[in-house]
Amino acid sequence: MLEQPASNSSPAKSAPAARETTAKSGSAKTRPAAPRGVNNSTAPINKKDFGFEEARHLLWRAGFGGTAEQVQLLVRWGPEKAVDTLLDFETTPADPVKADAFNKDIMRPVSDEERRMQRQAASARDEETLAKLRLDRQNAEQLDREQMREIQRWWLKRMIESPRPLEEKLTLFWHGHFATSYRTIEDSYHMFRQNQMFRKHAAGNFGQLLFEIIRDPAMLAYLNNNQSRKGRPNENLAREIMELFSLGVGNYSEGDIKEGARALTGYTFKDDDFSFEKNNHDTGVKNILGQSGAMDGDGFVKVILEHPACARFIATKLYRFFIHDFPSGSERLDAAAQPVIRDIESALLSARYDLKPALRRIFLSQHFYDPAVRTEQIKSPVQLVVGAIRSLNTPPRDLSLLADAMNMMGQNIFFPPSVKGWDGGRGWINTSTMFIRQNTLVFLLTGKRPQGRDALADKERLDAQKLLVQLSDAFPGTSSTNSASVLDALLRFTIGRTDPGGRDVLERFMAAHSGQLDQNTMTELLMLITAMPEYQLT
Repeated sequence: MLEQPASNSSPAKSAPAARETTAKSGSAKTRPAAPRGVNNSTAPINKKDFGFEEARHLLWRAGFGGTAEQVQLLVRWGPEKAVDTLLDFETTPADPVKADAFNKDIMRPVSDEERRMQRQAASARDEETLAKLRLDRQNAEQLDREQMREIQRWWLKRMIESPRPLEEKLTLFWHGHFATSYRTIEDSYHMFRQNQMFRKHAAGNFGQLLFEIIRDPAMLAYLNNNQSRKGRPNENLAREIMELFSLGVGNYSEGDIKEGARALTGYTFKDDDFSFEKNNHDTGVKNILGQSGAMDGDGFVKVILEHPACARFIATKLYRFFIHDFPSGSERLDAAAQPVIRDIESALLSARYDLKPALRRIFLSQHFYDPAVRTEQIKSPVQLVVGAIRSLNTPPRDLSLLADAMNMMGQNIFFPPSVKGWDGGRGWINTSTMFIRQNTLVFLLTGKRPQGRDALADKERLDAQKLLVQLSDAFPGTSSTNSASVLDALLRFTIGRTDPGGRDVLERFMAAHSGQLDQNTMTELLMLITAMPEYQLT
């Protein structure tokens, strides 16, 4: 999708000034500018204002970063083509995800023959047969845990290599939104199937995704809805659908939860597929969110989608993930965010919950590129690792080690800590995780580990000289004989600014290696930059 640029483009332009006009439902609407100059407009950014920093920002927020060549390509394209190419990822060839990529039968249901053997052995007190059956189950569980690790590596590799970065970024978004953990359901194939469902609907229709989540075996098992039946409804799924997945606290009552749970009775699964058990479904009249009827699960979802809070809730989640935290604690940022969230909500409602119009509005908006929201998000462990590989072209090294490192940083994919997902933000950073972050980046750049070294480190090396050539193309005037120009270019590319707090340390390092910007020097310089607090931001 992101080809190499054929030629250089103009230097990066400054961010657009605050404007008073915004696009809403296809037309312009006038509103006062937000306090203290934060641009609150969702009108599209002008092409003349879309320079290197803006294109870099788009690649990081709508994906996992990109090389200097890819950033320059987006600058040449301009914002409209850049956003449309990233968003219309279905037109970009990518390796299909095969349904049989992983073994679906490791955690298969117990067969009739196995049940018969179990009953006979228990009746005859045949401890040898009972022990064998237990061992078979334990072996299956061990194999399934190993397959879960394999699926982790598969998805990490896909995020690193995919020509559709936004597709994988949205899959990660939905994984955190509809958080489901393998630790609870203990069926790796169900986690794989759920991951593929998120990918299938990544930029599709939120309503359709909500209809499918109440039929998803992983979610049904995670929230115990497979145990919900007429007369004994389980409230977990109904509660989390309203609280965490669609409406938010304060927009429903305990009575709505109880009635929603009744609507979801009989929604279960057999082996790997959804099953509606009619005899276990409560067919009586329910009263949910002010509407009455003999609703089933689909009726429950329809009532939710018609509720005014739903579009606002999803618009806010999209804003937080792609633009900035909200509420942020900053009066000026929150004042600017509110009209933007309303415009995202409007785009969702106008498109009947199709996500592309809302995402397009986000990624083209002047607000999205305002300096107040750029380089302000703390990178999640996934963003940090995948982004370093995709932008710096480091070797991916050992995917198992990277998955373990992300876990130690606080983000173990397929193992979110709760149904709320990951808190993110400042929660990603503490003294322990910063140590792991720095060690992981050193590992990617050099192959060195706290104990030992990657076996292929000498063969799979970061091509630091190639990066220098790319920066020279992106920033005319950058020369290996001019250390200040190299440092400026490298900082603009890696952290999006030239004035980090530790720039003096970098300048002293450059002075000590003046005229020697070779492979080792560039690698050491990148190690210093990636250890800076500013590199943790995107």
